[in-house]
Amino acid sequence: MIIFKKIRYKNFLSTGNTPIEIELGKSPTTLVIGKNGSGKSTLLDALCWALFNKPFRIIKKEQMINTINNSDCEVEIEFDVGTKQYRVKRSVKPNLFEIYENGQLLNQNASSIDYQKYLEHNIMKLNYRSFIQVVILGSSSYEPFMKMKARYRRDVVEEILDVKVFTQMDLILRDQQGQLSKEVLDVKHKCDLLETKYETEMKHFKSLSQLNTNDIDDKKLQLENLKISKQNYTIKIDNLNKSIEDYNTELEGKEEADNKLKQLLKLETKIEQNIDTSNKSIKFFAENDTCPVCTQSIDRSFREQKGEQLHKKCAELETGIKKLTSEIDKVEERINNFGAISKKLSDLYVDIAKVNTSLEELNNYSDRIHQEILQLENKQTDSKQIATDLQQLKEELETCKLSTDKIVNQKKYVDILREVLSDKGARGHIIKKYVPIINNLINEHLQAMDFFVSFHLDEEFNETVKSRHRDTFNYNSFSEGEKLRIDLAILFTWRTIAKMKNSVNTNLLILDEIFDSSLDQQGTDDFFKIVNKLRNENVFIISHKGDILFDKFTNILKFEKYQNFTRLQNT
Repeated sequence: MIIFKKIRYKNFLSTGNTPIEIELGKSPTTLVIGKNGSGKSTLLDALCWALFNKPFRIIKKEQMINTINNSDCEVEIEFDVGTKQYRVKRSVKPNLFEIYENGQLLNQNASSIDYQKYLEHNIMKLNYRSFIQVVILGSSSYEPFMKMKARYRRDVVEEILDVKVFTQMDLILRDQQGQLSKEVLDVKHKCDLLETKYETEMKHFKSLSQLNTNDIDDKKLQLENLKISKQNYTIKIDNLNKSIEDYNTELEGKEEADNKLKQLLKLETKIEQNIDTSNKSIKFFAENDTCPVCTQSIDRSFREQKGEQLHKKCAELETGIKKLTSEIDKVEERINNFGAISKKLSDLYVDIAKVNTSLEELNNYSDRIHQEILQLENKQTDSKQIATDLQQLKEELETCKLSTDKIVNQKKYVDILREVLSDKGARGHIIKKYVPIINNLINEHLQAMDFFVSFHLDEEFNETVKSRHRDTFNYNSFSEGEKLRIDLAILFTWRTIAKMKNSVNTNLLILDEIFDSSLDQQGTDDFFKIVNKLRNENVFIISHKGDILFDKFTNILKFEKYQNFTRLQNT
Protein backbone atom coordinates (compact mmCIF):
# COMPACT_ATOMS: atom_id res chain seq x y z
CA MET A 1 0.00 0.00 0.00
CA ILE A 2 1.15 3.52 -0.85
CA ILE A 3 0.67 5.99 2.00
CA PHE A 4 1.00 9.55 0.73
CA LYS A 5 2.14 11.82 3.56
CA LYS A 6 3.10 15.27 2.31
CA ILE A 7 3.47 17.40 -0.81
CA ARG A 8 5.39 20.66 -1.07
CA TYR A 9 5.71 22.95 -4.10
CA LYS A 10 6.96 26.43 -4.99
CA ASN A 11 7.23 28.57 -8.13
CA PHE A 12 4.86 26.05 -9.66
CA LEU A 13 2.15 27.72 -11.80
CA SER A 14 0.80 30.61 -9.70
CA THR A 15 2.68 29.57 -6.54
CA GLY A 16 5.61 31.87 -5.69
CA ASN A 17 8.81 31.51 -3.67
CA THR A 18 6.83 30.88 -0.50
CA PRO A 19 6.27 27.12 -0.61
CA ILE A 20 2.84 25.56 -0.22
CA GLU A 21 2.96 22.46 1.96
CA ILE A 22 -0.01 20.11 2.37
CA GLU A 23 -0.29 17.20 4.77
CA LEU A 24 -1.85 14.45 2.65
CA GLY A 25 -2.31 11.90 5.42
CA LYS A 26 -3.47 14.21 8.19
CA SER A 27 -7.28 14.23 8.04
CA PRO A 28 -9.89 11.72 6.87
CA THR A 29 -11.68 14.41 4.85
CA THR A 30 -10.31 17.73 3.63
CA LEU A 31 -12.25 20.45 1.80
CA VAL A 32 -10.18 22.55 -0.60
CA ILE A 33 -11.85 25.89 -1.37
CA GLY A 34 -11.04 29.16 -3.09
CA LYS A 35 -12.12 31.41 -5.91
CA ASN A 36 -11.59 30.55 -9.56
CA GLY A 37 -7.90 30.88 -10.41
CA SER A 38 -6.80 30.81 -6.78
CA GLY A 39 -4.75 27.62 -7.32
CA LYS A 40 -6.93 24.84 -5.91
CA SER A 41 -6.41 22.40 -8.78
CA THR A 42 -2.68 23.11 -8.79
CA LEU A 43 -2.48 20.38 -6.16
CA LEU A 44 -3.48 17.81 -8.81
CA ASP A 45 -0.91 19.07 -11.31
CA ALA A 46 1.87 19.12 -8.70
CA LEU A 47 1.01 15.60 -7.53
CA CYS A 48 0.93 14.06 -11.02
CA TRP A 49 4.00 15.94 -12.22
CA ALA A 50 6.08 14.93 -9.21
CA LEU A 51 5.19 11.25 -9.64
CA PHE A 52 4.85 10.84 -13.41
CA ASN A 53 6.51 13.88 -14.99
CA LYS A 54 3.09 14.71 -16.42
CA PRO A 55 0.67 17.34 -15.00
CA PHE A 56 -2.96 16.40 -14.51
CA ARG A 57 -4.06 19.15 -16.86
CA ILE A 58 -2.60 19.71 -20.33
CA ILE A 59 0.25 22.07 -19.46
CA LYS A 60 3.57 22.40 -21.26
CA LYS A 61 6.76 22.11 -19.21
CA GLU A 62 7.74 25.74 -19.75
CA GLN A 63 4.25 26.86 -18.65
CA MET A 64 4.58 25.19 -15.24
CA ILE A 65 7.23 27.68 -14.10
CA ASN A 66 5.89 30.76 -12.33
CA THR A 67 6.21 33.52 -14.93
CA ILE A 68 7.11 36.20 -12.36
CA ASN A 69 10.03 34.41 -10.67
CA ASN A 70 10.79 32.26 -13.74
CA SER A 71 13.07 29.84 -11.91
CA ASP A 72 13.36 27.31 -9.09
CA CYS A 73 10.10 25.51 -9.98
CA GLU A 74 10.07 22.62 -7.52
CA VAL A 75 7.74 19.87 -6.25
CA GLU A 76 8.49 17.37 -3.48
CA ILE A 77 6.28 14.52 -2.37
CA GLU A 78 6.73 12.09 0.49
CA PHE A 79 5.13 8.65 0.73
CA ASP A 80 5.63 5.25 2.31
CA VAL A 81 5.50 1.86 0.61
CA GLY A 82 5.47 -0.88 3.21
CA THR A 83 8.31 -0.21 5.64
CA LYS A 84 10.22 2.03 3.21
CA GLN A 85 10.02 5.82 3.14
CA TYR A 86 10.34 7.66 -0.15
CA ARG A 87 10.79 11.27 -1.19
CA VAL A 88 10.56 12.33 -4.84
CA LYS A 89 11.88 15.70 -5.87
CA ARG A 90 11.40 17.19 -9.33
CA SER A 91 12.28 20.70 -10.50
CA VAL A 92 12.71 22.95 -13.54
CA LYS A 93 15.35 25.67 -13.78
CA PRO A 94 17.39 23.87 -12.66
CA ASN A 95 16.18 20.55 -14.08
CA LEU A 96 16.24 17.93 -11.36
CA PHE A 97 14.73 14.51 -10.70
CA GLU A 98 15.70 12.71 -7.48
CA ILE A 99 14.34 9.71 -5.59
CA TYR A 100 15.27 9.13 -1.95
CA GLU A 101 14.71 5.80 -0.20
CA ASN A 102 14.94 5.90 3.57
CA GLY A 103 16.84 9.18 3.24
CA GLN A 104 19.38 7.83 0.72
CA LEU A 105 19.53 9.11 -2.87
CA LEU A 106 18.99 6.25 -5.33
CA ASN A 107 21.54 5.58 -8.07
CA GLN A 108 21.13 8.08 -10.91
CA ASN A 109 23.45 6.48 -13.43
CA ALA A 110 20.51 5.53 -15.64
CA SER A 111 18.77 8.02 -17.90
CA SER A 112 15.83 10.03 -16.58
CA ILE A 113 13.44 7.83 -18.56
CA ASP A 114 14.79 4.67 -16.92
CA TYR A 115 14.71 6.46 -13.57
CA GLN A 116 11.03 7.22 -14.15
CA LYS A 117 10.36 3.57 -15.09
CA TYR A 118 12.05 2.48 -11.87
CA LEU A 119 9.77 4.77 -9.86
CA GLU A 120 6.62 3.43 -11.57
CA HIS A 121 7.52 -0.26 -11.97
CA ASN A 122 9.69 -1.02 -8.93
CA ILE A 123 8.55 1.42 -6.23
CA MET A 124 4.92 2.48 -6.77
CA LYS A 125 4.07 -0.38 -9.16
CA LEU A 126 1.49 1.65 -11.05
CA ASN A 127 1.45 3.98 -14.03
CA TYR A 128 -0.25 7.32 -14.69
CA ARG A 129 -3.39 5.86 -16.22
CA SER A 130 -4.00 3.50 -13.28
CA PHE A 131 -3.14 6.20 -10.75
CA ILE A 132 -5.79 8.64 -11.95
CA GLN A 133 -8.39 5.87 -12.06
CA VAL A 134 -8.04 5.05 -8.37
CA VAL A 135 -6.84 8.36 -6.89
CA ILE A 136 -8.35 11.23 -8.89
CA LEU A 137 -11.74 12.12 -10.22
CA GLY A 138 -11.43 15.52 -11.84
CA SER A 139 -13.34 17.88 -14.02
CA SER A 140 -10.35 18.88 -16.16
CA SER A 141 -8.19 16.63 -18.38
CA TYR A 142 -9.71 13.61 -16.72
CA GLU A 143 -10.74 10.62 -18.79
CA PRO A 144 -13.27 8.49 -16.91
CA PHE A 145 -12.97 4.75 -17.22
CA MET A 146 -16.18 4.56 -19.25
CA LYS A 147 -14.88 7.01 -21.86
CA MET A 148 -11.75 4.96 -22.49
CA LYS A 149 -11.41 2.64 -25.44
CA ALA A 150 -11.89 -1.02 -24.57
CA ARG A 151 -8.17 -1.87 -24.78
CA TYR A 152 -7.27 0.98 -22.39
CA ARG A 153 -10.02 -0.13 -19.99
CA ARG A 154 -8.45 -3.57 -20.04
CA ASP A 155 -4.99 -2.13 -19.31
CA VAL A 156 -6.32 -0.33 -16.23
CA VAL A 157 -8.08 -3.43 -14.92
CA GLU A 158 -5.03 -5.60 -15.52
CA GLU A 159 -2.93 -3.09 -13.59
CA ILE A 160 -5.40 -3.06 -10.67
CA LEU A 161 -5.74 -6.87 -10.64
CA ASP A 162 -1.95 -7.14 -10.71
CA VAL A 163 -1.97 -9.30 -13.88
CA LYS A 164 -0.25 -6.75 -16.08
CA VAL A 165 2.92 -8.76 -15.58
CA PHE A 166 1.26 -11.59 -17.55
CA THR A 167 0.84 -9.24 -20.52
CA GLN A 168 4.45 -8.08 -20.25
CA MET A 169 5.65 -11.68 -19.99
CA ASP A 170 3.55 -12.61 -23.00
CA LEU A 171 5.16 -9.83 -25.06
CA ILE A 172 8.61 -11.13 -24.12
CA LEU A 173 7.59 -14.70 -24.92
CA ARG A 174 6.10 -13.60 -28.23
CA ASP A 175 9.49 -12.22 -29.27
CA GLN A 176 11.17 -15.41 -28.07
CA GLN A 177 8.61 -17.47 -29.95
CA GLY A 178 9.38 -15.63 -33.19
CA GLN A 179 13.14 -15.96 -32.66
CA LEU A 180 12.85 -19.68 -31.85
CA SER A 181 10.69 -20.27 -34.93
CA LYS A 182 13.42 -18.72 -37.06
CA GLU A 183 16.10 -20.74 -35.27
CA VAL A 184 14.12 -23.96 -35.84
CA LEU A 185 13.94 -23.27 -39.57
CA ASP A 186 17.63 -22.34 -39.73
CA VAL A 187 18.88 -25.38 -37.82
CA LYS A 188 16.61 -27.76 -39.77
CA HIS A 189 17.93 -26.31 -43.00
CA LYS A 190 21.49 -26.74 -41.72
CA CYS A 191 20.75 -30.37 -40.80
CA ASP A 192 19.26 -31.02 -44.23
CA LEU A 193 22.37 -29.61 -45.88
CA LEU A 194 24.67 -31.66 -43.62
CA GLU A 195 22.63 -34.80 -44.25
CA THR A 196 22.74 -34.25 -48.00
CA LYS A 197 26.45 -33.57 -47.81
CA TYR A 198 27.03 -36.65 -45.65
CA GLU A 199 25.09 -38.89 -48.01
CA THR A 200 26.97 -37.42 -50.95
CA GLU A 201 30.35 -37.86 -49.22
CA MET A 202 29.46 -41.40 -48.22
CA LYS A 203 28.60 -42.27 -51.79
CA HIS A 204 31.85 -40.67 -52.84
CA PHE A 205 33.83 -42.65 -50.29
CA LYS A 206 32.27 -45.90 -51.42
CA SER A 207 33.02 -45.07 -55.00
CA LEU A 208 36.66 -44.36 -54.12
CA SER A 209 36.97 -47.69 -52.39
CA GLN A 210 35.99 -49.38 -55.64
CA LEU A 211 38.22 -47.44 -57.94
CA ASN A 212 38.18 -48.54 -61.51
CA THR A 213 38.82 -47.16 -64.89
CA ASN A 214 35.28 -45.84 -65.16
CA ASP A 215 35.51 -43.56 -62.08
CA ILE A 216 36.83 -40.54 -63.92
CA ASP A 217 34.23 -40.91 -66.65
CA ASP A 218 31.50 -41.14 -64.02
CA LYS A 219 32.75 -37.94 -62.38
CA LYS A 220 32.86 -36.13 -65.68
CA LEU A 221 29.30 -37.30 -66.35
CA GLN A 222 28.30 -35.87 -62.96
CA LEU A 223 29.91 -32.59 -63.95
CA GLU A 224 27.92 -32.54 -67.16
CA ASN A 225 24.72 -33.20 -65.23
CA LEU A 226 25.64 -30.50 -62.74
CA LYS A 227 26.32 -28.14 -65.61
CA ILE A 228 22.87 -28.84 -67.04
CA SER A 229 21.32 -28.38 -63.59
CA LYS A 230 23.17 -25.08 -63.15
CA GLN A 231 22.00 -23.97 -66.59
CA ASN A 232 18.44 -24.86 -65.61
CA TYR A 233 18.77 -22.92 -62.36
CA THR A 234 20.25 -19.96 -64.25
CA ILE A 235 17.33 -20.04 -66.67
CA LYS A 236 14.95 -20.24 -63.75
CA ILE A 237 16.62 -17.22 -62.13
CA ASP A 238 16.41 -15.29 -65.41
CA ASN A 239 12.73 -16.16 -65.68
CA LEU A 240 12.09 -15.13 -62.08
CA ASN A 241 13.94 -11.84 -62.62
CA LYS A 242 11.90 -11.27 -65.78
CA SER A 243 8.70 -11.89 -63.79
CA ILE A 244 9.90 -9.48 -61.10
CA GLU A 245 10.68 -6.89 -63.77
CA ASP A 246 7.21 -7.38 -65.29
CA TYR A 247 5.51 -7.07 -61.90
CA ASN A 248 7.55 -3.97 -61.09
CA THR A 249 6.47 -2.54 -64.44
CA GLU A 250 2.86 -3.26 -63.53
CA LEU A 251 3.34 -1.61 -60.15
CA GLU A 252 4.71 1.46 -61.91
CA GLY A 253 1.27 1.85 -63.40
CA LYS A 254 -0.35 2.14 -59.94
CA GLU A 255 0.10 5.91 -59.73
CA GLU A 256 -1.16 6.24 -63.30
CA ALA A 257 -4.19 4.08 -62.44
CA ASP A 258 -4.88 6.15 -59.32
CA ASN A 259 -4.70 9.39 -61.34
CA LYS A 260 -6.84 7.91 -64.07
CA LEU A 261 -9.45 6.85 -61.51
CA LYS A 262 -9.54 10.38 -60.09
CA GLN A 263 -9.99 11.83 -63.61
CA LEU A 264 -12.70 9.32 -64.47
CA LEU A 265 -14.57 10.08 -61.25
CA LYS A 266 -14.33 13.82 -61.97
CA LEU A 267 -15.60 13.20 -65.52
CA GLU A 268 -18.41 11.03 -64.14
CA THR A 269 -19.45 13.85 -61.82
CA LYS A 270 -19.33 16.37 -64.68
CA ILE A 271 -21.46 14.15 -66.96
CA GLU A 272 -23.98 13.59 -64.17
CA GLN A 273 -24.16 17.36 -63.70
CA ASN A 274 -24.76 17.80 -67.48
CA ILE A 275 -27.49 15.16 -67.38
CA ASP A 276 -29.10 16.93 -64.45
CA THR A 277 -28.86 20.31 -66.24
CA SER A 278 -30.33 18.83 -69.45
CA ASN A 279 -33.20 17.20 -67.56
CA LYS A 280 -33.98 20.52 -65.93
CA SER A 281 -33.99 22.20 -69.37
CA ILE A 282 -36.27 19.49 -70.79
CA LYS A 283 -38.65 20.04 -67.93
CA PHE A 284 -38.52 23.79 -68.46
CA PHE A 285 -39.40 23.65 -72.20
CA ALA A 286 -42.08 21.04 -71.50
CA GLU A 287 -43.78 23.08 -68.80
CA ASN A 288 -43.24 26.66 -69.93
CA ASP A 289 -44.51 28.44 -73.06
CA THR A 290 -43.41 31.85 -71.81
CA CYS A 291 -39.91 32.99 -70.85
CA PRO A 292 -39.90 33.78 -67.12
CA VAL A 293 -37.24 36.44 -67.65
CA CYS A 294 -38.48 38.47 -70.61
CA THR A 295 -42.14 37.19 -70.44
CA GLN A 296 -42.13 36.60 -74.21
CA SER A 297 -43.90 33.51 -75.52
CA ILE A 298 -41.77 30.60 -76.67
CA ASP A 299 -42.67 29.10 -80.02
CA ARG A 300 -44.04 25.57 -79.69
CA SER A 301 -41.97 24.21 -82.52
CA PHE A 302 -38.87 25.71 -80.95
CA ARG A 303 -39.76 24.10 -77.64
CA GLU A 304 -40.30 20.72 -79.29
CA GLN A 305 -37.08 21.06 -81.30
CA LYS A 306 -35.19 22.06 -78.19
CA GLY A 307 -36.73 19.21 -76.18
CA GLU A 308 -35.76 16.71 -78.90
CA GLN A 309 -32.18 18.01 -78.91
CA LEU A 310 -31.96 17.80 -75.14
CA HIS A 311 -33.41 14.27 -75.07
CA LYS A 312 -30.86 13.23 -77.63
CA LYS A 313 -28.08 14.85 -75.61
CA CYS A 314 -29.28 13.08 -72.43
CA ALA A 315 -29.33 9.75 -74.24
CA GLU A 316 -25.77 10.34 -75.44
CA LEU A 317 -24.68 11.35 -71.94
CA GLU A 318 -26.38 8.27 -70.41
CA THR A 319 -24.58 6.05 -72.93
CA GLY A 320 -21.33 7.83 -72.11
CA ILE A 321 -21.73 7.45 -68.37
CA LYS A 322 -22.42 3.70 -68.76
CA LYS A 323 -19.19 3.32 -70.71
CA LEU A 324 -17.44 5.53 -68.15
CA THR A 325 -18.79 3.39 -65.27
CA SER A 326 -17.48 0.28 -66.98
CA GLU A 327 -14.08 1.94 -67.38
CA ILE A 328 -14.10 3.01 -63.72
CA ASP A 329 -14.85 -0.58 -62.67
CA LYS A 330 -11.94 -1.80 -64.76
CA VAL A 331 -9.54 0.76 -63.27
CA GLU A 332 -10.72 -0.02 -59.72
CA GLU A 333 -10.26 -3.73 -60.39
CA ARG A 334 -6.76 -3.01 -61.68
CA ILE A 335 -5.93 -1.00 -58.55
CA ASN A 336 -7.22 -3.84 -56.36
CA ASN A 337 -4.88 -6.20 -58.21
CA PHE A 338 -1.81 -4.23 -57.20
CA GLY A 339 -1.92 -5.73 -53.71
CA ALA A 340 -1.84 -9.23 -55.18
CA ILE A 341 1.05 -8.17 -57.40
CA SER A 342 3.03 -7.00 -54.37
CA LYS A 343 2.42 -10.39 -52.69
CA LYS A 344 3.58 -12.17 -55.83
CA LEU A 345 6.72 -10.01 -55.88
CA SER A 346 7.55 -11.00 -52.30
CA ASP A 347 7.07 -14.67 -53.17
CA LEU A 348 9.30 -14.28 -56.23
CA TYR A 349 12.10 -12.75 -54.15
CA VAL A 350 11.86 -15.71 -51.76
CA ASP A 351 11.99 -18.12 -54.72
CA ILE A 352 15.08 -16.37 -56.13
CA ALA A 353 16.80 -16.63 -52.74
CA LYS A 354 16.06 -20.36 -52.63
CA VAL A 355 17.25 -20.91 -56.20
CA ASN A 356 20.44 -18.91 -55.55
CA THR A 357 21.10 -21.05 -52.47
CA SER A 358 20.62 -24.23 -54.49
CA LEU A 359 22.83 -22.86 -57.29
CA GLU A 360 25.54 -21.99 -54.78
CA GLU A 361 25.36 -25.51 -53.39
CA LEU A 362 25.66 -26.89 -56.93
CA ASN A 363 28.69 -24.71 -57.59
CA ASN A 364 30.32 -25.90 -54.39
CA TYR A 365 29.54 -29.48 -55.24
CA SER A 366 30.81 -28.98 -58.80
CA ASP A 367 34.09 -27.61 -57.45
CA ARG A 368 34.36 -30.64 -55.24
CA ILE A 369 33.85 -32.97 -58.20
CA HIS A 370 36.58 -31.14 -60.09
CA GLN A 371 38.95 -31.71 -57.22
CA GLU A 372 38.00 -35.35 -57.01
CA ILE A 373 38.72 -35.82 -60.69
CA LEU A 374 42.16 -34.25 -60.24
CA GLN A 375 42.80 -36.52 -57.28
CA LEU A 376 41.76 -39.56 -59.24
CA GLU A 377 43.84 -38.57 -62.19
CA ASN A 378 46.88 -38.06 -59.99
CA LYS A 379 46.06 -41.12 -57.90
CA GLN A 380 46.44 -39.04 -54.74
CA THR A 381 43.15 -39.84 -53.10
CA ASP A 382 43.59 -40.49 -49.41
CA SER A 383 40.80 -42.85 -48.39
CA LYS A 384 41.78 -42.70 -44.72
CA GLN A 385 41.44 -38.92 -44.63
CA ILE A 386 38.06 -39.12 -46.34
CA ALA A 387 36.93 -41.63 -43.74
CA THR A 388 38.02 -39.19 -41.02
CA ASP A 389 36.13 -36.35 -42.71
CA LEU A 390 33.06 -38.55 -42.95
CA GLN A 391 33.21 -39.32 -39.25
CA GLN A 392 33.55 -35.62 -38.43
CA LEU A 393 30.64 -34.82 -40.75
CA LYS A 394 28.56 -37.52 -39.05
CA GLU A 395 29.32 -36.02 -35.63
CA GLU A 396 28.35 -32.55 -36.91
CA LEU A 397 25.09 -33.98 -38.22
CA GLU A 398 24.30 -35.67 -34.89
CA THR A 399 25.10 -32.44 -33.01
CA CYS A 400 22.88 -30.51 -35.39
CA LYS A 401 19.98 -32.94 -34.81
CA LEU A 402 20.42 -32.61 -31.04
CA SER A 403 20.35 -28.81 -31.39
CA THR A 404 17.21 -29.10 -33.49
CA ASP A 405 15.48 -31.20 -30.84
CA LYS A 406 16.56 -28.77 -28.12
CA ILE A 407 15.27 -25.68 -29.95
CA VAL A 408 12.03 -27.46 -30.91
CA ASN A 409 11.46 -28.39 -27.26
CA GLN A 410 12.21 -24.79 -26.19
CA LYS A 411 9.66 -23.51 -28.69
CA LYS A 412 7.05 -26.03 -27.44
CA TYR A 413 7.74 -24.79 -23.90
CA VAL A 414 7.30 -21.15 -24.97
CA ASP A 415 4.12 -22.07 -26.89
CA ILE A 416 2.71 -23.68 -23.74
CA LEU A 417 3.68 -20.67 -21.60
CA ARG A 418 1.99 -18.27 -24.04
CA GLU A 419 -1.13 -20.40 -23.90
CA VAL A 420 -1.03 -20.29 -20.08
CA LEU A 421 -0.59 -16.49 -20.11
CA SER A 422 -3.26 -15.88 -22.75
CA ASP A 423 -6.85 -14.82 -22.16
CA LYS A 424 -7.73 -18.51 -22.29
CA GLY A 425 -5.19 -19.20 -19.54
CA ALA A 426 -4.27 -17.72 -16.16
CA ARG A 427 -4.74 -14.05 -17.07
CA GLY A 428 -8.20 -14.62 -18.54
CA HIS A 429 -9.14 -16.85 -15.60
CA ILE A 430 -8.22 -14.17 -13.06
CA ILE A 431 -10.08 -11.45 -14.96
CA LYS A 432 -13.11 -13.72 -15.42
CA LYS A 433 -13.07 -14.45 -11.69
CA TYR A 434 -13.11 -10.77 -10.74
CA VAL A 435 -15.64 -9.48 -13.29
CA PRO A 436 -18.69 -10.55 -11.16
CA ILE A 437 -17.05 -9.01 -8.06
CA ILE A 438 -16.42 -5.76 -9.95
CA ASN A 439 -20.02 -5.65 -11.20
CA ASN A 440 -21.43 -6.34 -7.73
CA LEU A 441 -19.31 -3.57 -6.19
CA ILE A 442 -20.28 -1.04 -8.88
CA ASN A 443 -23.97 -1.79 -8.41
CA GLU A 444 -23.65 -1.61 -4.61
CA HIS A 445 -22.09 1.85 -4.87
CA LEU A 446 -24.74 2.97 -7.38
CA GLN A 447 -27.52 1.83 -5.04
CA ALA A 448 -25.80 3.61 -2.14
CA MET A 449 -26.16 6.79 -4.23
CA ASP A 450 -29.86 5.99 -4.90
CA PHE A 451 -29.16 5.22 -8.55
CA PHE A 452 -31.05 2.00 -9.19
CA VAL A 453 -29.85 0.50 -12.45
CA SER A 454 -28.30 -2.83 -13.37
CA PHE A 455 -24.77 -2.04 -14.51
CA HIS A 456 -22.79 -4.87 -16.12
CA LEU A 457 -19.25 -5.04 -17.55
CA ASP A 458 -18.36 -8.05 -19.70
CA GLU A 459 -14.92 -9.67 -19.83
CA GLU A 460 -13.86 -7.18 -22.51
CA PHE A 461 -15.12 -4.37 -20.21
CA ASN A 462 -17.90 -3.19 -22.48
CA GLU A 463 -20.89 -2.00 -20.51
CA THR A 464 -24.55 -3.01 -20.56
CA VAL A 465 -27.02 -1.03 -18.46
CA LYS A 466 -30.65 -1.86 -17.78
CA SER A 467 -33.38 -0.22 -15.75
CA ARG A 468 -37.00 -0.89 -14.96
CA HIS A 469 -38.16 1.97 -17.12
CA ARG A 470 -35.90 1.73 -20.15
CA ASP A 471 -34.52 -0.82 -22.55
CA THR A 472 -30.87 -1.72 -22.60
CA PHE A 473 -28.65 1.39 -22.98
CA ASN A 474 -25.07 2.53 -22.32
CA TYR A 475 -23.02 5.05 -20.37
CA ASN A 476 -23.49 7.85 -22.90
CA SER A 477 -27.27 7.59 -22.59
CA PHE A 478 -27.21 9.18 -19.13
CA SER A 479 -27.24 12.74 -17.96
CA GLU A 480 -24.03 14.31 -16.66
CA GLY A 481 -25.18 13.84 -13.07
CA GLU A 482 -25.91 10.15 -13.69
CA LYS A 483 -22.58 9.71 -15.47
CA LEU A 484 -20.82 11.22 -12.46
CA ARG A 485 -22.53 8.70 -10.16
CA ILE A 486 -21.30 5.89 -12.40
CA ASP A 487 -17.77 7.38 -12.43
CA LEU A 488 -17.82 7.58 -8.63
CA ALA A 489 -19.11 4.02 -8.32
CA ILE A 490 -16.33 2.74 -10.59
CA LEU A 491 -13.70 4.80 -8.75
CA PHE A 492 -14.74 3.36 -5.36
CA THR A 493 -14.85 -0.11 -6.92
CA TRP A 494 -11.26 0.15 -8.20
CA ARG A 495 -10.14 1.27 -4.76
CA THR A 496 -11.90 -1.70 -3.14
CA ILE A 497 -10.39 -4.14 -5.65
CA ALA A 498 -6.97 -2.53 -5.18
CA LYS A 499 -7.21 -3.14 -1.42
CA MET A 500 -8.21 -6.76 -2.06
CA LYS A 501 -5.26 -7.28 -4.41
CA ASN A 502 -2.92 -4.83 -2.64
CA SER A 503 -1.85 -3.72 -6.14
CA VAL A 504 -2.46 0.02 -6.48
CA ASN A 505 -3.86 0.48 -3.00
CA THR A 506 -3.38 3.96 -1.54
CA ASN A 507 -4.72 6.20 1.20
CA LEU A 508 -5.23 9.19 -1.10
CA LEU A 509 -8.43 10.14 -2.93
CA ILE A 510 -8.86 13.53 -4.63
CA LEU A 511 -12.14 14.69 -6.16
CA ASP A 512 -12.08 17.91 -8.18
CA GLU A 513 -15.23 20.04 -8.38
CA ILE A 514 -17.65 17.08 -8.36
CA PHE A 515 -20.12 19.08 -6.24
CA ASP A 516 -19.94 22.16 -8.46
CA SER A 517 -21.43 20.87 -11.68
CA SER A 518 -23.34 17.64 -12.14
CA LEU A 519 -23.95 16.43 -8.60
CA ASP A 520 -27.15 17.75 -6.99
CA GLN A 521 -27.92 17.96 -3.25
CA GLN A 522 -29.25 14.43 -3.12
CA GLY A 523 -26.21 13.17 -4.96
CA THR A 524 -23.97 15.05 -2.54
CA ASP A 525 -25.68 13.46 0.45
CA ASP A 526 -25.46 10.01 -1.14
CA PHE A 527 -21.78 10.53 -1.90
CA PHE A 528 -20.99 11.34 1.72
CA LYS A 529 -22.76 8.16 2.80
CA ILE A 530 -19.99 6.28 0.98
CA VAL A 531 -17.14 8.58 2.04
CA ASN A 532 -18.10 8.32 5.72
CA LYS A 533 -17.80 4.53 5.50
CA LEU A 534 -14.19 4.71 4.27
CA ARG A 535 -11.47 3.71 6.71
CA ASN A 536 -7.80 4.69 6.74
CA GLU A 537 -8.26 6.97 3.76
CA ASN A 538 -7.59 10.64 3.19
CA VAL A 539 -10.17 12.26 0.94
CA PHE A 540 -9.60 15.69 -0.59
CA ILE A 541 -12.58 17.49 -2.16
CA ILE A 542 -11.91 20.56 -4.32
CA SER A 543 -15.00 22.75 -4.48
CA HIS A 544 -16.41 26.26 -4.99
CA LYS A 545 -19.34 25.70 -2.62
CA GLY A 546 -17.43 26.78 0.42
CA ASP A 547 -19.38 27.36 3.62
CA ILE A 548 -22.27 25.00 2.90
CA LEU A 549 -19.89 22.03 3.03
CA PHE A 550 -17.78 23.03 6.06
CA ASP A 551 -19.65 20.86 8.55
CA LYS A 552 -19.03 17.73 6.49
CA PHE A 553 -15.20 17.90 6.67
CA THR A 554 -12.57 17.44 9.37
CA ASN A 555 -10.13 19.82 7.71
CA ILE A 556 -10.43 22.93 5.50
CA LEU A 557 -7.78 24.30 3.11
CA LYS A 558 -8.42 27.71 1.63
CA PHE A 559 -6.44 28.99 -1.35
CA GLU A 560 -6.33 32.66 -2.26
CA LYS A 561 -4.44 35.03 -4.51
CA TYR A 562 -2.25 37.61 -2.78
CA GLN A 563 -0.14 40.00 -4.86
CA ASN A 564 -0.50 37.69 -7.91
CA PHE A 565 0.72 34.64 -5.97
CA THR A 566 -1.23 31.69 -4.59
CA ARG A 567 -1.08 31.22 -0.83
CA LEU A 568 -2.69 28.71 1.52
CA GLN A 569 -4.75 29.52 4.60
CA ASN A 570 -5.60 26.79 7.10
CA THR A 571 -9.10 27.41 8.48
